[in-house]
Amino acid sequence: MRDGEAHHRSGWGVRGEGNERLTGSFETQAAAIALGRGIAQKQGAELRIQGKNGQFREGWSYGNDPYPPKG
Repeated sequence: MRDGEAHHRSGWGVRGEGNERLTGSFETQAAAIALGRGIAQKQGAELRIQGKNGQFREGWSYGNDPYPPKG
């Protein structure tokens, strides 16, 4: 599961990949990133930061990252 953080009408939100509902809504981006990072670390997932334009601008992987790829 990837957790993302995105800007929305009422501030910043955290949402799991494939989820329509927000896990949390915050007034600041820093607060949203803090929650998203904690969830991603706990689940061994990836945290991706989505900017106001809808583009992902940075991310961190806390799981079993297959880099370098096998083979």
